[in-house]
Amino acid sequence: MPLRWKIAALAAATASLVALAVGVLVHLWTAMDIRDRAEMEATNTVYSAMDVYRRTGTLPGGAELDPADLPRALRHPADGDRRVAYDGRVEGNLGPSVWGTQRVGGPGSPVLAVRINMSPQLYDLRRLDASVAVASLVSLAAALPLAVYGAGLVARRLRRVAGTAARISAGDLDARTGPALGRARGRDEVTDIAATVDLMADSLGRRLRVERQFTADVAHELRTPVGGLLAATDLLPPGETEDLLRARVRDLRALVEDLLEISRLDAGAEAPVRVRVPLAAVVAEAVARTGLDTEVTVTGAPHGPHGSPASAGETGETTETVETDPRRLERIVGNLVVNAHRHGRTPVRVTVEGRTVVVRDHGPGFPADLLLDGPRRFRTGAAERGAGHGLGLTIALGQARVLGAELRLDNAPDGGAVATLRLPH
Repeated sequence: MPLRWKIAALAAATASLVALAVGVLVHLWTAMDIRDRAEMEATNTVYSAMDVYRRTGTLPGGAELDPADLPRALRHPADGDRRVAYDGRVEGNLGPSVWGTQRVGGPGSPVLAVRINMSPQLYDLRRLDASVAVASLVSLAAALPLAVYGAGLVARRLRRVAGTAARISAGDLDARTGPALGRARGRDEVTDIAATVDLMADSLGRRLRVERQFTADVAHELRTPVGGLLAATDLLPPGETEDLLRARVRDLRALVEDLLEISRLDAGAEAPVRVRVPLAAVVAEAVARTGLDTEVTVTGAPHGPHGSPASAGETGETTETVETDPRRLERIVGNLVVNAHRHGRTPVRVTVEGRTVVVRDHGPGFPADLLLDGPRRFRTGAAERGAGHGLGLTIALGQARVLGAELRLDNAPDGGAVATLRLPH
């Protein structure tokens, strides 16, 4: 149930409880007041009737001597004791009543009694109860839309804060809740939450900028000495040591170049150079550059000269062309293929269909946290995915964003990691 309806329901329940409590209190207070007035009237009437009887020997209207329906508790009052009692019996037009009694003389003398009928007052009490109920329902009907509207205002503000937090979580550290949730509405809990989200975004932005600048500075400073190391390996005598050292220096240089590329992507300094190229040919070239045994298949393309589907080597001008940056496209495909070989198992297949490129291996698949949160630098996920610095997928995603393409990471139902690249039209 949405928050606005929960708040509205709570407000309606609270208003109903308040109306019920007020109605019950009004009913009890009015009923007690009616009974107190009746008892007072009974006492005064007995006093007046007794005075008339003693002076004239006659009974005034409404007074009786030893009435048959006198309650048992009042049949034997003490001499001179004036007493009243409530009688809840209903007889004909007489409803609940209050009796007042006093003995007219000494012991054994008759008892003078008067009966005060409360039916008119109790009828008025029932009308009052009905009026209170109707007023409560009308008030509730008027208050409920106001509660829904007020709850909607709070819910919209909370949704805006949640939307900003989601954008920050997705990587948009420039997202802010804005002044509409702050000074313009005064200080309340929603404003405090919004201000906290903005402060969190500011703090994350500062830390990320510091980390990006540090990464760029380190990579830039390492580039020159690493280049010198690679040149120095040429001075070593040929042999196993020279081959091992040269391979390690090349790995180090590749890492430095990856760090520089990530820093440029983070800074938003990359812009694609778009040209029209045959997609299948670019993909085949990117796979060939990796030097890894990878099967490339083109589906949904025009047929080759022998009636079979055109292979990567037969695409030429017959395959679909796309407007993209071929260097960045090769970088994405190459990283995906290398990642599949390094962390998955063969066979590794690359499929080109229309504007979509799919790279699949038959290894353990992508780890669950990678599928949920995306690739993270210097982390490859599960141990079974193998070793590596975890920058390949990060660069592939960054270059895909530069191209305006969508790169989706999934696991195949029968096992293996699947990376799907969809180029824009």
